[in-house]
Amino acid sequence: MRSVPLYEAKAELFRLLGHPVRIRVLELLQERPMPVRDLLAAIEVEPTGLSQHLAVLRRSGMVTAQRDGSTVVYSLAGGDVAELLRAARQLLTQLLTGQHELLSELLQAETKTR
Repeated sequence: MRSVPLYEAKAELFRLLGHPVRIRVLELLQERPMPVRDLLAAIEVEPTGLSQHLAVLRRSGMVTAQRDGSTVVYSLAGGDVAELLRAARQLLTQLLTGQHELLSELLQAETKTR
C-alpha cells in the first residue's frame, strides 16, 4: 500500500466537502447533535439523498452516529470540523470584501469616464 501525498489527501478532503448538502449538514451539526428528522426538516433534500451524504460523512470520520431507540442522532466527530468551517467563512468574507472593493473602484472609474 503506497502512501498518498499530502496534496492528494487534501484534494480528497475538499472533494468530500464539495457538496452543498454535506456542508449544510456540518453547519447544522455545529449547533448541536441532531436526529435525521431534524436534518431533513432543515435541508431541502430527499431522505435517500440525505442518507447517502450522511454515509459519506460518517465513512470519512467527520460525523458520528448514535442510535437512540429507533432514532439515529448525528454529531460532529470533533472540533476540527467546526474550525474548518469557520476558516472557510473567514476566507469567503475576505474574498467577497475584496471583490466588493474592486467593484466599487470599477464603478468609480466608470463614473469618471462619463
